[in-house]
Amino acid sequence: MRPTITRRTAMESTLLTGACLIHSFTKSKVFGQDTPNEKLNLACIGVGGRGAANVKGVSGQNLVAFVDVDEKRAAPSYSKFPNVRRFTDYREMFDAVGSQLDGVVISTPDHHHFHPAYAAMQLGLHVYLEKPLAHNLWETRTLTDLARRKQLATQLGAQRHAMQNMHRVVELVQSGAIGTVKEVHCWIGGDRGMPPLPTETPPVPSGLDYDLWVGPAKYRPYHPSFCPYGWRFWWDYGTGETGNWGCHILDIPFWALGLKYPSRVDATGPPRDPARTPKSMHVTYRFDQTDQGSGVDLHWYHGQPEILGKENLPGKGNNTLFIGDGGMLLCGFNQKQLLPEDSFVDFDTPDPFIPDSPGFHQEWIDACKGGPPATCDFGYSGPLAEAVLLGNVAYRGGGFNWNAPSLETLGNENSQRLIREEYRSGWQV
Repeated sequence: MRPTITRRTAMESTLLTGACLIHSFTKSKVFGQDTPNEKLNLACIGVGGRGAANVKGVSGQNLVAFVDVDEKRAAPSYSKFPNVRRFTDYREMFDAVGSQLDGVVISTPDHHHFHPAYAAMQLGLHVYLEKPLAHNLWETRTLTDLARRKQLATQLGAQRHAMQNMHRVVELVQSGAIGTVKEVHCWIGGDRGMPPLPTETPPVPSGLDYDLWVGPAKYRPYHPSFCPYGWRFWWDYGTGETGNWGCHILDIPFWALGLKYPSRVDATGPPRDPARTPKSMHVTYRFDQTDQGSGVDLHWYHGQPEILGKENLPGKGNNTLFIGDGGMLLCGFNQKQLLPEDSFVDFDTPDPFIPDSPGFHQEWIDACKGGPPATCDFGYSGPLAEAVLLGNVAYRGGGFNWNAPSLETLGNENSQRLIREEYRSGWQV
């Protein structure tokens, strides 16, 4: 048996002493330009798959440690950076080198977001964390509040936020190009979800610490439909296609309209499965207030929305439709169109007022060194991630009025039970 309790006891001791550590370094006078003594000391937790891209994004800094439970998937990062110290368990990594670090980059499956991020922030470390920030509402709010209290530099991995077309879309909405927005429709196509139920229990592949991969979540015997990637479509480990894409796409209306917490959430879709995420879903959020001074209904679809056919609009390359009292704005990450076209023939595009990003990872690096907050720091992206997860809660447990300050699904105990989940023995917080 793996001595998790012993390691956890050691980790708690480290957290208590590490919270008093002061991480200091000379700040760069020009953000984004480092000399060797100005580089951050970073650990990367999860360095295969998406993690490899994040390693590349921070590779200009001083990489102190890599952590991964899967030697095969981590191998490309290991080979590119052979001198970086390697660990299988991030708790052991914090014990060994936590006092040397300035920040961590976390690219693990959804069910393993909270624990390493929480441990890092307790040590006073800055955090770059992949979306959807955490696996449930309580975890998300806890990390958001902790980052604010400790004044840490954070960034959620919604990297499309840095795209120039996204900036121009936000500028159009905020400058009133389509008037007051009353309705927004956002979607991701496809029908991923509901993977087949495993019918066999194959052996755990060599080089994979599967028990550690499961970590705080419900234990299921190893099957390749869970690990290394299929976890996304099992409620115990992932958050479905909504969790996968919601923070990218709902970022557009959240940013453009200054959204924060919905007052009401409802969802429809195919019959619920207790273990697996659905192939489609429609969530309706009611926000009572926007930066435009009025309420808005925000719709999220896993699957193409009917309104595209109703308005005879193309779905290809698009994922968001704003409907205002002065027109519509159809857009995707790389394209945008004001509608109806005849009404905007003589439209004067507003001068750009959102500055270009120095690079999404660079935003976080600069913030760690005393620069401005990253554009998707937890103060902004925490409520965004909460809304994404609330859509899953409403689908699984039914609609509810949402009391954001107290994390309560008013009048719906079924949904309330999904706000926080129990951890496996040895992983309690």
